[in-house]
Amino acid sequence: MYHGDHWPDLRREHRTRRTQKRQRRQRQRDVTKPFGGIVDTVTSSSSTQARVTARERLSVLVTGGAGFLGSHLCEHLIERGHRVICLDNFHTGRAENVRSLTGSGRFDLVEHDIVEPFPKELPHFDHIYNLACPASPQHYQADPVATALICSQGVYNCLRAAEQHGARVFHASTSEIYGDPEIHPQTEGYHGNVNTVGPRSCYDEGKRFAETLVTDFGRRAGLVTRMARIFNTYGPRMQPDDGRVVSNFVVQALLGKDITVYGSGEQTRSFCFVSDLIDGFTRLMSNGDGSLGPVNLGNPIETTVRALAHIIIDIVGSRSKVVYQPLPIDDPRRRRPDIAQARAALGWSPKVELAEGLRHTIRYFDDELRRAPQSQFDAAHSAYRRSGAVAEDLALAAADQGSSYSSRGSRLLDRSLT
Repeated sequence: MYHGDHWPDLRREHRTRRTQKRQRRQRQRDVTKPFGGIVDTVTSSSSTQARVTARERLSVLVTGGAGFLGSHLCEHLIERGHRVICLDNFHTGRAENVRSLTGSGRFDLVEHDIVEPFPKELPHFDHIYNLACPASPQHYQADPVATALICSQGVYNCLRAAEQHGARVFHASTSEIYGDPEIHPQTEGYHGNVNTVGPRSCYDEGKRFAETLVTDFGRRAGLVTRMARIFNTYGPRMQPDDGRVVSNFVVQALLGKDITVYGSGEQTRSFCFVSDLIDGFTRLMSNGDGSLGPVNLGNPIETTVRALAHIIIDIVGSRSKVVYQPLPIDDPRRRRPDIAQARAALGWSPKVELAEGLRHTIRYFDDELRRAPQSQFDAAHSAYRRSGAVAEDLALAAADQGSSYSSRGSRLLDRSLT
């Protein structure tokens, strides 16, 4: 405890440190504009280029932006000069996925759950990409009621925010809306074969309802809306314990464990590398102002699950053996997109071949395994339990930089100070 005349010295020292920190920040900034509790910062470097590109620069909100797909989308948008506000509750997202973007001066990371109303202090945004929802069976079945609410109340909150900001809306739907399809390949006109009360229904039916909500709300509010039905996607930043076939097989092969195939292995999937998918996202979002329904985005080349296991074993050079387990309830037998609409309307088709994409993915997981304890890659270990410490670490780092933000349970974790 301090007594007497120690206090004035401490106060002076504290004021001096705050003044020095404020001066350092001011030197780094060319333009600073306050938006409620969040500060938009443009760095002083290459200010001429900033003025030239400012006319086309967009402010983009990405929900679920710290997740697998969201982090790649945020990176893509930052690379193209846009400003990005990333909302994530870190249920399945990881702060490490977007840490490298904080030095851009155009990236804000806000901890927020979209089931709650959006913070009023958020800066204006021109586009919103809604990617917030657990997408692997292991994660969305862990709390099916929460998953259903994300697809209903969460999507409604995204649409309300878009209406208030006059923003264009992108909604990430899924090939799961087709269920266990009875036609092959699946076109956007196919209405699906979905069990409404099965273990996957919280996600399958939730996403189907979300498409209805986006369509009807958008029509009533006069919003430009875009929806992508995403087929199996893989690549770096997948979670090692998400239960999806590529991440399961890669981690098992790298660890020399038996590779678990559910069913006979003859069921098929169509695997799209993440960079191809993100290209499809941005093409779809920028495609005119007229009405456009859901669009399939995925790789039309079909691969059996058994073949995928052997391809991964060969690339890794693993001694893993393939073992077979019963097929889960409602697991689709065949999945392949018809992408004729994406080709015609967007000029889009995937470019990365499966073997090439798998090599990138395997290198990523190999690096992760070398850095982290094996316990983090146990399929029974929850990503949600791991994410808390990560979010807390980044929050402490942001607090050390002087950031503060709180609104209805939301936290600004990083203000992009450079």
